[in-house]
Amino acid sequence: MRNIFVIFFSLTFLAGCMTAGKKVEYGLKSITADDMKTHISILASDEFLGRAPSTEGEEKTINYLAEEFRRIGLEPANNGSFFQEVSLVKITADPEMKVDISGGRNRINLKYREDIIGGSPQQKEFIRLDNSGIIFVGYGINSPENNWNDYEGLDVKGKTVLMLINDPGYATSDETLFEGKTMTYFGRWTYKYEEAARQGASAVIIIHETGAAAYPWEVVQNSWGGSQFSLRNDPLASSALQFCGWITNESGRKIFQAAGLDFDGLTRAASGRDFRAVEMNMGLSVNFRNEVEYSVSDNVAALWPGGRKADEYIIYCAHWDHFGVSNTFRGDSILNGAVDNATGTAALLEIAEAFANLPARQNRSILFLSVTCEEQGLLGSDFYANNPLFPPGKTAAVINMDALNIFGRTRDMIISGYGYNQLDDYAIAVLEKYGRYASPDPTPEKGGYFRSDHFSFAKVGIPSINLSAGVDNVEQGKAWGLARSEEWIRENYHEPSDNYEPDKWDFDGMIEDVKVYFETGYNLSMTDKFPEWNPGVPFKALRDEMMENQKP
Repeated sequence: MRNIFVIFFSLTFLAGCMTAGKKVEYGLKSITADDMKTHISILASDEFLGRAPSTEGEEKTINYLAEEFRRIGLEPANNGSFFQEVSLVKITADPEMKVDISGGRNRINLKYREDIIGGSPQQKEFIRLDNSGIIFVGYGINSPENNWNDYEGLDVKGKTVLMLINDPGYATSDETLFEGKTMTYFGRWTYKYEEAARQGASAVIIIHETGAAAYPWEVVQNSWGGSQFSLRNDPLASSALQFCGWITNESGRKIFQAAGLDFDGLTRAASGRDFRAVEMNMGLSVNFRNEVEYSVSDNVAALWPGGRKADEYIIYCAHWDHFGVSNTFRGDSILNGAVDNATGTAALLEIAEAFANLPARQNRSILFLSVTCEEQGLLGSDFYANNPLFPPGKTAAVINMDALNIFGRTRDMIISGYGYNQLDDYAIAVLEKYGRYASPDPTPEKGGYFRSDHFSFAKVGIPSINLSAGVDNVEQGKAWGLARSEEWIRENYHEPSDNYEPDKWDFDGMIEDVKVYFETGYNLSMTDKFPEWNPGVPFKALRDEMMENQKP
């Protein structure tokens, strides 16, 4: 049935192109590699200091974006301002913290950065846990809808819960467990922290494994090894959680060995429905000073008003932030974030200019939203989704752009969460115009759907799409494209080496992708329909209730 709808949609879309095509061409012509290069080179320059929130780098970034949106002709979206303030707490744990595990065959001293990375969500100066009993809780998941509860029968108040990353289906590829190899939200570190807090634990520690986490230990070090931001009203801060962190796989094995437990056997058993948590008869002691600072960061919001349906909105979203400057690196210490996400931020500006170059206004209004603190857990987009500048029920869709294609033209583009909602069909129709096709995420076990800002909007019910770089390279094929993507993640993701390198990048694919983003949003802006979540998708009920409540 869905195939019939896609065919019908494509035919009607092509018919509409006969009348709309000439208008769209004015916008397409304004999307150029030279413009993208200019924006990326500035945003990813050393002058912008890695674009860390609440720093001089942020001031340079958000002012540049506001000036560019003003130059293009967009309106400030927040009562005369281009900025939406996001109240933050910045917590920096003392890296000299002492972390000891005792009670087993031998005492284990975990070295910060080398063995363990973590900190506290508590907004207080001193953090101390003494001999908090350790319980291995498998995957740390409580999901009635999946008939799964790793906390069943447990009282973890005052305890430390030790767990695996990802979810049970990853280890077994069993399609009857959650979604098989595809990571669900229950596999994400964010969920595991949240659930441990709901259970009343005092500490939560995730055992790292590169395949299951989707990134090596170095990414954990770079992402969590410095100051951590949270929203001012972060629920973890009002919980009993004193410490949240990761340990290396090797350190996990040492802990199990000291407890006289079989690491491989128990971690395999954790994927079974008959698994029960294991008291390890060991205790965690941790003692460190917290530096707590209250600060403000900003989302940047610019509006291109529509015509006939100006009170309805399409949102283009891309995060502007990265990790700033880190003294843990020798030599180059600036994490410039050129691909992640100066590329997506530059695309916001190019698409804004494309709409401004149309000979006639589109029907719906377009909000260009560059959000803060994506790298800290989607904080800026989460703040907007729960404090929207425009009514969610009048927001037709969100198109998210994060880390664009630098490897050349591809036959495909990837839709993370392919099949979740009708936005897929709008993207597919545009891709077919270019002789291209949409692909599902080739590595769904990495949980990409939950790792960028579209997810913040999905959680409140707004249909969103994360359309990203394909892997079916026109010249080299799929295997080459996927290998290059994996290589880049391994060597550059959240590293100082994510630099702007125009001599190494191929911009042809990037520009073609930006044109797809633009046309997809344009077509959405011209329809009277509101895209819907497909049946069975958990966000559908939220959207249905939202739309029902706004009826007169």
